[in-house]
Amino acid sequence: MGVFLTYASSQGHVWLDRELSLPQEWTNDVVRGARAGIPPAHTCATKPQLAQQMRERACDAAVLAAWVAGESVDGENRRLREWWEARTQAYVFAVSGKEYVWRASRQWQVKMLLAMVEEEGWCRLRAGDGTKGPRWYDWRWLPLAAPLPPHWRRWLLVRRSLRDPTERTAYIVFAPAETALHTVVQVAGRRWTMERCFEEAKGEVGLDQYAVRSWTGWYRHIPLAMWAYALLTVLRAAHLPAVAG
Repeated sequence: MGVFLTYASSQGHVWLDRELSLPQEWTNDVVRGARAGIPPAHTCATKPQLAQQMRERACDAAVLAAWVAGESVDGENRRLREWWEARTQAYVFAVSGKEYVWRASRQWQVKMLLAMVEEEGWCRLRAGDGTKGPRWYDWRWLPLAAPLPPHWRRWLLVRRSLRDPTERTAYIVFAPAETALHTVVQVAGRRWTMERCFEEAKGEVGLDQYAVRSWTGWYRHIPLAMWAYALLTVLRAAHLPAVAG
């Protein structure tokens, strides 16, 4: 399974990095690994570990990002969240109801907090545009235990469906204390650019037009598709209106 790191802005979105996640039975099978071209020194790594490696490479390459966003596989990795907080890097990570957070001097399971959120005080905001038009939801955020960096805060961000108010999604947010809810909602919406990257790359640069049978084949085809997609993104951005500021 491929694990990807993307970069999104108002001018477009591209892939920055990629890694191939292999089952442990593959990495433990030396003969099978050799036939597939897997490097002898390669060891099994989880998807969060691969994501961490790619983000560290991006940081080492001085890639600047105002925010980092991710799915629940990232949000429920506390070491990963602590790693970003130590670098005072703002983030918005999705979490499932089974995750625990600290609020009001005690530990709460997220699903309990979701059920306890009052009916008043929701803000209706648009989290960007999707394939079917604007993505409108109701939003609330609750303060969590303060992090170590001064003037920074943590929140539990809650998204509520307009069609079904019982359908709620949670995010853990780490950001400067003065951050506005509207800003955080826009970051949460940026996560959907990953889906758009795959849809567009399959149609425009042949991302899915191959049959991977080896490690070497995957690491040749995928970077080629990434570069082609990046080129198209840059060409499109050259024709977009200039962004003020």
